[in-house]
Amino acid sequence: MPNPGSHAYDVKRTRSRAEYEDQGVPDAAADQAANDELRRAYPPNAVGERAAGPRGGGGGVEDDGGLHARSAAFSGHTLMPARFSLDGDNTSPPVQWDEVPPGTREVALVCEDPDAPGGTFTHWVVTGIPADVNSIAEGSLPPGAVEGRNGFGERGWGGPRPPVGDEPHRYFFRVYAVDRPLDLGPEPTAEDVHAAVRGHVLAKGTLVGLFGR
Repeated sequence: MPNPGSHAYDVKRTRSRAEYEDQGVPDAAADQAANDELRRAYPPNAVGERAAGPRGGGGGVEDDGGLHARSAAFSGHTLMPARFSLDGDNTSPPVQWDEVPPGTREVALVCEDPDAPGGTFTHWVVTGIPADVNSIAEGSLPPGAVEGRNGFGERGWGGPRPPVGDEPHRYFFRVYAVDRPLDLGPEPTAEDVHAAVRGHVLAKGTLVGLFGR
């Protein structure tokens, strides 16, 4: 029986939501109905797969450290629109988060897929986000922010392109508010960010999107 927050749970939720939509239920209502159905079927446990960390990656649940990360384009643990995929427009998605704590000097964002066949795959690295900025607009970048290299070897956003037939992969958008400038140069990697923020995180938040082909 899948635990809430696990990969299997996310997949069941996505399929349930699609069934409600096929029945003519509006998007927002379908989303709520799928949530309610799965909560009844799978009551939350104290410890689950996600609590121990996602398959192939580190831990990460929404609101896991004081910041609520979200997107105007999709809800947490739901499918991301095709325009954000590598085979679509390869447009970077909008991401928003709560106001950061006092003392924040920089905000950084990393998006990774822990379900990739070869291990965790980087889709987006953004550093140098000013502390007074709490959103990234679709297909845009805040002034002063720097995009690093993704797993495709290119700078900027590299959209989802999981193997055809895989269950939808999970894409973890992790936002970090840190107490010092990271100074990671013009092409930071996800590994650079993870190492640099260690011991300097004042708040963090995670948004999980799904995508499958």
